[in-house]
Amino acid sequence: MGSHQKPTTNPQQDHEHRVLAWWTAGRTGIAKTDCAPNALHFTAPLEFGGLEGRWTPEDLLLAAIASCYTTTFRALADYSKFTYSDLEVEVSGRVQKVESGYAFNNLCTRPILTIMTEDEKSRGLLLLQKTQDLCLVSRALVTPNSLEAQVKIKQTMNT
Repeated sequence: MGSHQKPTTNPQQDHEHRVLAWWTAGRTGIAKTDCAPNALHFTAPLEFGGLEGRWTPEDLLLAAIASCYTTTFRALADYSKFTYSDLEVEVSGRVQKVESGYAFNNLCTRPILTIMTEDEKSRGLLLLQKTQDLCLVSRALVTPNSLEAQVKIKQTMNT
């Protein structure tokens, strides 16, 4: 009685994720999701007048890629019964000025996989490549992004 069971998910099901973000003051804001108890405080990049010590949208994008890569690898390794001792993932991105503003012109994922024996090296490299191909966030970067904009008129109280 009272045994703890992990919730099961069906990978075939659709899942919607949602984040709310709003500006708080100056060039800073807060982002919140229903699945995490703490909000993230973010800012514009320092180059655009942002504050030091806060995440930028660019940082959050790179963190999304790195964390997705890490969790995807873990899932593939579990499924493949592949044992490893550590995985560190660095993601970098280069932003440049283009005709229409600024754009990332390069994203690079650099995983460092630590394994116990040399004979697992080729299998590890294969799983690292497969992870790159399956990472949901990396694949989403080529997905069209629709806009459903609204403009509201603030209601004032008449006394």
